[in-house]
Amino acid sequence: MKKFRKVLDGLTTSSPGGTIGSPSCGSAAGTPTAAPTPKEIDVQETLVSENFQLCKTVRHGFPYQPTALAFDPVQKILAIGSRSGGVRILGRPGVDCYCQHESGAAVLQLQFLINEGALVTACADDTLHLWNLRQRRPAVLHSLKFNRERITFCHLPFQSKWLYVGTERGNTHIVNIESFILSGYVIMWNKAIELSTKTHPGPVVHLSDSPKDEGKLLIGFESGTIVQWDLRAKKADFRIYYDEAIHSVSWHHEGKQFMCSHSDGSLTLWNLRNTTRPFQVTFPHGKIQKDGRKESCKPILKVEYKTSRSSEPFVIFSGGLSYDKAGRRPTLTIMHGKAITVLEMDYPIVEFMVLCETPYNNEVQEPYAVVVLLEKDLIVVDLTQSNFPVFENPYPMDIHESPVTCTAYFADCPPDIIPILYSIGAKHKKTGYSQKEWPISGGTWTLGSHTYPEIIITGHADGSIKFWDASAITLQMLYKLKTSKVFEKPKPGEGRAAELVEEDPFAVQMVSWCPQSRIFCVVGISAHIILYRFSKYDANTQIVSLEVRLQCESEDVISPSENENNPCFSEQGSHSPQPHHQHPASPGNRTPEGIKDSIPCLKVKDRVVRVPPGYQSELVIQLLWVDGEPPQQITSLDINSAYGLLAFGNCNGVAVVDYLQKTILLCMSTLDLYGAADPYQRLTRSPRRNRQSTSGLTELTDNQQSIDMERSKSPTSVYVCFVGSPVPVHYPTSLHNDPRILPEPVASLRASHCSPVFYLLDNVKGPGRKLSLPTDLKTDLDHVNGHCTSPTSQPCSAGKPRVPMGPEGPRLTRRGPGRPPFRKAQSAACMEISLPVSHTEVGHASRRAMLQQLHGVTMYSHDEHHTTASYCWSERESRENSFSRSRSSSVSSIDRDTKEAVTTLQFGESYGRKSDALPTPCLWVGTSLGVVLLIPMSIPTDQEERMEEPVTIGPSGAVLMLKGSVLRFAFLDLVGALIQSPYEVWRDLNAPEDPDRPRRRKLVHFSPSSSQDACGDGHLAVVCSERQAKVFLMPSQSCLFVHNITESSFVLRADVVSVCNSVCLACFCANGHVMTLSLPSLRPLMDVNYLPLTDMRIARTFCFTNGGQALYLSSPTEIQRITYSQEMCDNLQEMLGELFTPIETPEAQNRGFLKGFFGGNAHTFDREELFGEAAAGKASRSLAQHIPGQGGVEGMKVAASGAVGELARARIALDERGQRLGELEERTALMMTSAETFSKHAHELMLKCKDKKWYQF
Repeated sequence: MKKFRKVLDGLTTSSPGGTIGSPSCGSAAGTPTAAPTPKEIDVQETLVSENFQLCKTVRHGFPYQPTALAFDPVQKILAIGSRSGGVRILGRPGVDCYCQHESGAAVLQLQFLINEGALVTACADDTLHLWNLRQRRPAVLHSLKFNRERITFCHLPFQSKWLYVGTERGNTHIVNIESFILSGYVIMWNKAIELSTKTHPGPVVHLSDSPKDEGKLLIGFESGTIVQWDLRAKKADFRIYYDEAIHSVSWHHEGKQFMCSHSDGSLTLWNLRNTTRPFQVTFPHGKIQKDGRKESCKPILKVEYKTSRSSEPFVIFSGGLSYDKAGRRPTLTIMHGKAITVLEMDYPIVEFMVLCETPYNNEVQEPYAVVVLLEKDLIVVDLTQSNFPVFENPYPMDIHESPVTCTAYFADCPPDIIPILYSIGAKHKKTGYSQKEWPISGGTWTLGSHTYPEIIITGHADGSIKFWDASAITLQMLYKLKTSKVFEKPKPGEGRAAELVEEDPFAVQMVSWCPQSRIFCVVGISAHIILYRFSKYDANTQIVSLEVRLQCESEDVISPSENENNPCFSEQGSHSPQPHHQHPASPGNRTPEGIKDSIPCLKVKDRVVRVPPGYQSELVIQLLWVDGEPPQQITSLDINSAYGLLAFGNCNGVAVVDYLQKTILLCMSTLDLYGAADPYQRLTRSPRRNRQSTSGLTELTDNQQSIDMERSKSPTSVYVCFVGSPVPVHYPTSLHNDPRILPEPVASLRASHCSPVFYLLDNVKGPGRKLSLPTDLKTDLDHVNGHCTSPTSQPCSAGKPRVPMGPEGPRLTRRGPGRPPFRKAQSAACMEISLPVSHTEVGHASRRAMLQQLHGVTMYSHDEHHTTASYCWSERESRENSFSRSRSSSVSSIDRDTKEAVTTLQFGESYGRKSDALPTPCLWVGTSLGVVLLIPMSIPTDQEERMEEPVTIGPSGAVLMLKGSVLRFAFLDLVGALIQSPYEVWRDLNAPEDPDRPRRRKLVHFSPSSSQDACGDGHLAVVCSERQAKVFLMPSQSCLFVHNITESSFVLRADVVSVCNSVCLACFCANGHVMTLSLPSLRPLMDVNYLPLTDMRIARTFCFTNGGQALYLSSPTEIQRITYSQEMCDNLQEMLGELFTPIETPEAQNRGFLKGFFGGNAHTFDREELFGEAAAGKASRSLAQHIPGQGGVEGMKVAASGAVGELARARIALDERGQRLGELEERTALMMTSAETFSKHAHELMLKCKDKKWYQF
């Protein structure tokens, strides 16, 4: 525990200055008079470095790009391998483990050591790995790297320790599983085939031992050759040469027949009595054409031949459809007797596996289910019912049902919210599933003692929102919300939405949720915001729509007189709530025919609609097209249920909406928020440069009211609706200025400044599935190596085609109305960071180049659309910041070619001015220039007055400065405790009225100080930007602590979170570092290089939450959760599920004397005698290299990291030993009882027969 004391000198003194303007007077500047401030602040910080450790906890979702499948029929656990080298092991719900091969090579095949708690993986780098599953975190025990041959197929017989490995050259090697050493016994391809054969048989595609005799190995070669090899005699029993290539082979359990699938869509059945020709050839989907020939069919990639006691055998295969019908979906065919059932799948089949009752291949198999691994789904089909229904999947495999575009993580939610969301969501569940229990039921999992309610929210490209219960490191779907239902469906190829976005006009861009009031806000890609309230009752509702003109117009030359008639938006009526705000074009805003103006991107349903229980839309806010230009995307959002206010911002400015009265309170450009307190010296525009380059979908000119300026149109007469005033106030001011000529190389690099807007557009719906995002124009930075850099920055708009720069600076040719305003953004499975490199950059290019080459695939990023905007810094500052983007806030002169974007917003009780004695409701505004603006507000406190009286806003508060774009605000009291934002307690507006208990708003406020006596003493404000963090004392605005987080990179995500009953600042940087800083002293507590390379998917979905947890989208289909809390790392072993549970292996059925005598005794085969070093010798050292794994050490790392790690391991070992001893004792007692019973019966029989003669028997 460390005590920090900050002595503040001179805070009570004030210098002469102007007075602070009242909230209704627009703008003012000056130095406040003396304000009450504490002489010293005592904060006892309890967090130390030992409280933090970073580790992965669990991964949810469908394995991305799966390649292999395996099932343990005794342990009943399933393993899925992926192309990136990952292995997911699944059991009963809660048992979900993720392993990763260090090499990252694709997993070709998986083989369980059935009921042994181990798994063999064969990877594309020709390496075999043995994983130990008897620990909660599996680890590699052994690895074997083949140097001269490529692995194509593996087979491990049940209860055998010798693994057969087939290679591309056609050879078969044998590996000892226990030692992972190659045996000297090798089946060479040229010995397997006849000497007279002139061609190579191809790679080994199948290996299996005969159910009749384990000493006979069936080898299938790709060319169509099949050999049964006698392992004892080291010769071939028979050879089959077939014309069609083989894909798979499956035995009948008696070992007298086997079935092959071929590339021509045929199935052949072979009888061992006669191997000269197939016993039966069938084309299951091949029809006979008119000319008598069979139509050509696709290959049957796999077939399984399973027998059943009570019915006909099952023949199950994938593929084999005829080529005649294009576009047919992938199928799984089930042939049961004469019945053929074809199951169509949504995605291509990667692998399937039939689950059987017995692990023995020489017994009747009794299949009961089929696990089908698709490219983007996992389904299990019930074979015990004639209609073959599917089981309801208990795992969260549908996260990627529509591409994930944003995430949010809420820990320690109100305990009642999860049951309510589940009860509402359960009403909409699908039906028709199998009534049987999920067959993959292995492992054990307990809830654990360290659990609390957690909710993850995912937003998707189709406009849907999913709420997930994430408590106790599990994930279960609670509730799904479709935001597209608010809007009318656009007709294909018609309407505004079709012109705006080719696909996914409803894609979710960000969400804001207040769990206490249950108010939910969604920002969509079509520049729209939807506000939802939660109700347990259905209702008939009319959706209220507000339209905001937070956009700038651009005309070549328009007289200044027309500026006065061009309001930012105009309302019908004065300031009373309007259900729909119309925006007619003013006389000075006439546009040519065909150019859009004052219309939104989407059309809200204007009729009464019936909404089911759950989240019900109450208000829709849409930004409007202006003069043929689409609205800028919304970059920041905050909502406060206690105030009844919603604020949002974009590249043009900020708007505040009263969602209780359904009115717009403020709509102002960022520059106008400064008033006279603008920290920058803005340069006026040269009269000769009328058309300058702009950065985006909206082209802006400036509007400096100067006599010697040329006549130019105001971008907007900024309309500030101070609701207390009788008439709107118009501020004819500029949103930006035009640039001067920049010195080379600064002029060649122009960057945009915007906030973090998370887009994840991965190809998870198919090759053609792309989320189209607003950007119509080709970049003007193609000649510069890279793109706009900071993932937290969005372009104010897409870049325009660049004209070579002359002495007057860069110019721009305006896009004509006929060109489409949007183009489709490239969607990819992997995302990369695209970053600019200026001519003067030296040290950062390599990092950027690495990130650009991530996976070699481009993804959509807001900052990917290059802009021509820049700020004018010195050459030195440009050199420092150009690699990421110019972020310095210390310059004195800024050339305003781009708009200053609003990057973050936060409502809270604070001090808008230094002279304020008591806290009032304020809106904190952070911009892309590192400027923090405070907007004080006056909100009526009485409920009736709140619904009738206007809210007064005065954008003339304090201005604070940081380096880099502002990312996060948080407020602490003077003892270092986090001050929560005030909120309204949830009330159901649709509930029946109770005359005895009228529904009134119940507000919960948190005082900025822990003691009532010191209520006026102020609070601490934590502000974090992309480069640094600062702690300010309010209301004096003194900076108490400063910490430069990073110089060589930039912060992507920052949050103030609670850990171990205290608070800290958690940051995630673009270079992959995860850091925590103490509060308020900003002392570094943890700095871990978590991700060597940061791809944009991680950057855009990374989010922290309380309790030391975080998550990100590790692939287009998977969510990875991590913890940075030492306490949770220590308890992780307890929270994870056990993959292996001691189960007695089922005994083999008694084959009977005659069957064993005539059918051959397979149990006399001794593999050790045949394959061991004594008989077979040693394999060539150059053939394969043994690599010992770190097995038990790695597996126990997490358990051993805490103080009780060794004890936990010892306890687990003792438990296992005690369990085994208990089982042994029970067996001994049973044997003794059985022996006593046998002895008793034998004695009775002896007494009974003692005196009988032989003829009496």
